[in-house]
Amino acid sequence: MRKQMIISVMSKDRPGIIADITGAIYQLGGDVADLNQTVLCGYLTMILSASFPPEVTKEDLLAAISHIKTSCKFEVSIKELTADQQEENMGPPEETYILTVQGPNKSGIVHGISLFCYNHNINIFDLATTLKNDQYTMALQLDLKHCTTSLDTLQQELEEYSRQSGLTIMMQHNDIFQVTNEVTLH
Repeated sequence: MRKQMIISVMSKDRPGIIADITGAIYQLGGDVADLNQTVLCGYLTMILSASFPPEVTKEDLLAAISHIKTSCKFEVSIKELTADQQEENMGPPEETYILTVQGPNKSGIVHGISLFCYNHNINIFDLATTLKNDQYTMALQLDLKHCTTSLDTLQQELEEYSRQSGLTIMMQHNDIFQVTNEVTLH
């Protein structure tokens, strides 16, 4: 059975970082399954999942990455999954919902929305935010599998939260979101 590792990398951005990291993985016989990467304030951050032959260790991978010739220092964290963790379903849940939030920028928007989700036992699977021209936009991929209220009640509470906060908030099933927006969130 192949060994699964989760790898997190942060570095000052420059062309070729993804090629360097995935090249180190490839040289060890690794296979990248999922990768999420972004650049904020000139720093690249990447998290990825890869499987390796059983004999490859975290130390082998860290050594391969540390031998990459670069002027930018890589900050790397590696988590090796146990056999039990590897057997769990690691993909997005079947009943995924997308929550979009827009409004004028103010302190506490991310906290308020994440607290709302927490209070309803909703897991945030993915979250992206942008601030442009004093307008704040969030897109969240949500797992409602363990939500403590019905979908109708949740929609009503979101509408009330939207009125109180002055934010435009919309939640829809991932399938509907993808069809109407032609955007894919993993």
